[in-house]
Amino acid sequence: MNPAPQTRMGADERRDLVLAAATRAFARSGYAGTSTGAVAKEAGVSQPYVVRIFGSKLDLFLEVFTRATGRIGAAFAEVLAEGDFDPTSEEDRDRLGLAYAELLADRDFLLVMMHGFTASGIPEVGAAARDGMGRIFEILRGGGGTDEEIRDFIAKGMLLNVMIAMRAPEHAHEGDSLATLTRCAFGDALPLVTP
Repeated sequence: MNPAPQTRMGADERRDLVLAAATRAFARSGYAGTSTGAVAKEAGVSQPYVVRIFGSKLDLFLEVFTRATGRIGAAFAEVLAEGDFDPTSEEDRDRLGLAYAELLADRDFLLVMMHGFTASGIPEVGAAARDGMGRIFEILRGGGGTDEEIRDFIAKGMLLNVMIAMRAPEHAHEGDSLATLTRCAFGDALPLVTP
C-alpha cells in the first residue's frame, strides 16, 4: 500500500505559517529579544527563508504588530456593523467590550501588541502604533459617543491588556485586592481570559 501523497504547502500558507510563528516568538521575547533565527526555528524553516519572505526583522515585526491592531479594529467594526449601535446603551457598550475580551483570550496577540507599544521608541514601530491606535479610535467614533467616552473605553481596554500581561486573572486569589480589581475590570468576560 502506498502512503498518501504529501501536498506541498503554497506560498501563502508558508507565509501564514511564518507569521504565526513570529507572533509566538515576538510574544515570548519582544522585538529586541527575538531574532529572525528564533522565528525560523519556531516555524521550522531556515533563517534565510524568513529574511527572503519578509526582508528584515523590523519588517516582520511591523507586519505582525499591524495585524494585531488590525484585528482589534475589525472586531469593533463587526460589532458596529451588526445594526443600530447606541453608545448610551450599556448593553451595546458591553458588546464592544466582549468582542475585545474574546481577542484577549489569545495571549500571543495581546503580548505582541504590548511589545509593539513598548518598542515605540523605534520610529517605524512608533508610527505603526500611533496609526493603529488612531484607526481604532476612528472606528469607535463610528458608533457615536463623545471623544471622552471613547477615550475611557480605550483606557479600560489598556487596563485589561496590562492585567492579562501580568497574568492577573490566574493569580488573583479570593479576598485579595487584585482579585477585586480583576473581577471589577473584566466583569462577565473574566471566564474568557482565565486559562
